[in-house]
Amino acid sequence: MSGRMRRVNIQARHHAEILELNAQDVSVLSPMDEDRLLWIVDRCDAPYVIEDDHGVLGFCLALQSGTDYDGSHYAWFAERYPSFLYLDRIAVAERARRKGIGSRLYAACEERARSYGRMLCEVNVKPSNDGSLAFHASRGYVEVAQVPVDPEGTKVVAMFAKELED
Repeated sequence: MSGRMRRVNIQARHHAEILELNAQDVSVLSPMDEDRLLWIVDRCDAPYVIEDDHGVLGFCLALQSGTDYDGSHYAWFAERYPSFLYLDRIAVAERARRKGIGSRLYAACEERARSYGRMLCEVNVKPSNDGSLAFHASRGYVEVAQVPVDPEGTKVVAMFAKELED
């Protein structure tokens, strides 16, 4: 990492790097091609990247309540919460890990989520993503349910909420 880090909204110049980061973490993120990225960004209230002079360090896609987003976890939350900002995905470049990029993205989303009253997300508990679980606990997220992702129950996510005041 070099140069000044800055947070900006996702732009076309970021797409290739975002898709590469998503592909590197596809085991914990849903697959995404450019058409899907454009479709999601079009619905996002917080489509952020943090970049430096060498490119994208991390990105996140967060959607507000009331959109036509087709994600199953988003739908689960929409059935239970009238107003929210939902973090669909976040990824940080290998070269930028453990440098606070994820925290900066979360802080930006949480600030945006204040007008909705809460931020929502999910984390794998089977198999367990211990680092992410600890990160969310440290930021004040509370587990509200566990939801199987597959019929066999080999993959389960914990649904998390963080209540925020405007």
